[in-house]
Amino acid sequence: MRTRRTGDIEVSAVGLGAMPLSIENRPDRARAIATIHAALDAGITLIDTADSNHWHADEVGHNEELIAEALASYGDPSHVLVATKGGRGRPGDGSWTVNGDPKHLRRAAEASLRRLGGDTIGLYQLHKPDPHIPYADSVGALRDLLDAGTVRTVGLSNVDNTQILEARQILGDGLVSVQNEYSPAVRESADQLRLCQALGLAFLPWSPLGGVTRSSLDGPATPLSAYPLFGEIAAARDVTPQQVCLAWHLAQAPVVIPIPGASRPESARGSALAAGLDLTPAELASLG
Repeated sequence: MRTRRTGDIEVSAVGLGAMPLSIENRPDRARAIATIHAALDAGITLIDTADSNHWHADEVGHNEELIAEALASYGDPSHVLVATKGGRGRPGDGSWTVNGDPKHLRRAAEASLRRLGGDTIGLYQLHKPDPHIPYADSVGALRDLLDAGTVRTVGLSNVDNTQILEARQILGDGLVSVQNEYSPAVRESADQLRLCQALGLAFLPWSPLGGVTRSSLDGPATPLSAYPLFGEIAAARDVTPQQVCLAWHLAQAPVVIPIPGASRPESARGSALAAGLDLTPAELASLG
């Protein structure tokens, strides 16, 4: 497994987005644990989650508890970075809420730490800026968590360049990553990717397979009509379109660490294999 960095922490070049293991249409617990174990066996050492990765209103932290259980039953988890998030909620009706109140963020981080175990959270991310709370106040809560040792490093999610730079002023080297939606079909965060590269921040694309398959990594490998070349390259290389897409991400910049979701062991293993797939300059030029 090739590696990249979030701050001073070395992680696998491809991570695991654990959300599908806890939300609607989730697998049973045995298959969820097996999926995490398969990812670890394949060399994945970055697992992304959030306290709001759950289905029903009364199960906040479901995904974090699941990951903690999987790590405890696997062996020594000290080499695995669990990146969790706070600042969003799920009332149980399928909707999402936002809460960037500093008191809420501090309580949420402390609760996440209890669920995950250990002495500190390796990477704690502001899930989304709250339009009703001054952004500097929310980021200041992350600074407090760093200073208290509750979290080791901090990240941002769903942010623009101005917000990244403002957070950098408050957090300094404690800020190590940005997680925005980015994929072949959704490239609005290209400016944020470039800024992350300039600042040396890891860029973690969420929903990295958007535009390549009709469902997800767990679904049939059916390229959308707008992206037939992913399927053509995959067929020529005897790999999957998803693996080509993840290799495309890795070629965008050395700071990119895609975090595709998975709900089956086979999917996690397939994602990990993409870390070793190098696309040619001609292939990359054709994909745009």
